[in-house]
Amino acid sequence: MSAPIEGTVDAGYEPVADAFRDVFDDPSSTGAALAIVHEGRLVVDVWGGVADARTGRPWNRNTLSVVFSCTKGLMSILAARLVQEGLLDYEAPVTAYWPEFAAEGKGDTTVGDLLAHRAGLPAPRTPIPREMLSDGKLIADRLAWQAPLWTPGKAHAYHPITHGWLIGEVVRRITGVSPGAAFRRYVADPVDAECWVGLPEEHLSRVAHMAVGSSLAALTAQQEADARAAGGIDWPGVAMTLGGALPRELVGDDPAAPGGEGFNDPVVQRAEIPGAGGIATARALASVWAATLPAANGDGLLAPETLGIATALRSAGEPFFPAPPPWPRWGAGFQLDSGARRYLTRRGFGHDGAGGQVAFADPEASVGFAFLTNRMEAGEDPRAARIVDALREIVVGTVDSGDGIPHDEGAKSI
Repeated sequence: MSAPIEGTVDAGYEPVADAFRDVFDDPSSTGAALAIVHEGRLVVDVWGGVADARTGRPWNRNTLSVVFSCTKGLMSILAARLVQEGLLDYEAPVTAYWPEFAAEGKGDTTVGDLLAHRAGLPAPRTPIPREMLSDGKLIADRLAWQAPLWTPGKAHAYHPITHGWLIGEVVRRITGVSPGAAFRRYVADPVDAECWVGLPEEHLSRVAHMAVGSSLAALTAQQEADARAAGGIDWPGVAMTLGGALPRELVGDDPAAPGGEGFNDPVVQRAEIPGAGGIATARALASVWAATLPAANGDGLLAPETLGIATALRSAGEPFFPAPPPWPRWGAGFQLDSGARRYLTRRGFGHDGAGGQVAFADPEASVGFAFLTNRMEAGEDPRAARIVDALREIVVGTVDSGDGIPHDEGAKSI
């Protein structure tokens, strides 16, 4: 029997709703929402399951959820907006905006390097205490004086949490306000989107409670076992964990609620953590991504020229920390289509997030997409992929999805 879902689905998009229903193998332990904007129209806006499995509180139209690293995509949209406004240059050195960043040989690092995971600062070298999480400037100051793990610009590796603090400090220096406030001013408010980096107090009761599924629990247990067997995690190794040297309350045995509340903690939800702490409805997230696409009336967030520069390939191939393919491909902070994250066409761009969250835009298909869930899984999580596959069957038949670029996961690292 199909799991019950609520919301609206336009005629012709029913296969997408069917794929969404498959997410709920256990509706009593899973909550999720899906929103799709196609050619400027909200064609799918559905939700189901529980917002909090502990109490049975149902997921409803206005449920907010932590989007984890989808936040990096939001910060990348913000950066692109600042480029469009003439306030930021991807090719400029970070020191043009943040002079202190030159310490320890980082003076040639460009803004593009920060965004494309090429800065050599994938984690703090010293632990970040929980009480410091609300002071992004102080954390950025620490990173500014930190020596890079590699020569910036010469290699790349995913910066799980530091990405947000690094570009966030550049945003602060340019705009004079915090990254969360700048995001509201330049991105969320123009779209009238319920999407925040640093959630206002009055919305805390609407946030879904994140829970860890079996695959993510197994992965974190294995990581802990590997760390113990190695006698502890050294500096290069710590950069590969979910949060680097973040406090154990956030990234211990359980990434959602380890030894405390983790990202379920209202203190953390209020803090501006621009690498992972965004909170939104799926509808708002899809609307933001749809607004990055060129609009017929010229009211989109990004002009075609800006979008082309922002989504140009900057990092690809094997990362600094050896890992088997498929490997992600990166633009100016945007996660591009690859074997690691498939969108509708090769021109899709966006960002996924821990536990199964996925949000993106696709200019060829004219789609803004967001899938959010509070049952966090790991590894080959098929939930969002099945939904994207179903949507592709509907919309890509009318567009040219081939751009002549092979999906070569063995490409030379850049």
